Amino acid sequence: MSRELRIELFEPDADGELVDNLARDLRLELLELDVDSVSPVSGEPAPEGSKGLELAAIGALLVHLKDSLPVLNAVVTATRQWLARASSSGRSLKVTVDGRTLELSAATAEQQQQLVAEFIRSLPAHGQPDTT
Repeated sequence: MSRELRIELFEPDADGELVDNLARDLRLELLELDVDSVSPVSGEPAPEGSKGLELAAIGALLVHLKDSLPVLNAVVTATRQWLARASSSGRSLKVTVDGRTLELSAATAEQQQQLVAEFIRSLPAHGQPDTT
């Protein structure tokens, strides 16, 4: 079995091209992990006649990974570390898996690690009922 994890990148005051480039950089890092795939999320097409990208999808990645909490933890940890290296203090990420969302921002490394650990602990084993 596998799991899907969605990552959404937010960069205040950045244009779509910069956010798309940041998402590509994160994607390359995640592909180095033991994941099945990392792909951009397809959004709605731009309105006819417009010259825009799929705005709803810019900065969003879909990660397919083995149904393994250690692999899931590695992906979330790598995402957190990528965010910690950000040159922008306003940058943030939303990580969603199994209907639960973890938001990471400019918190300290210790605070983020505590959030990640609690988030991973709160996820039921895939196929197991949620008892929380």
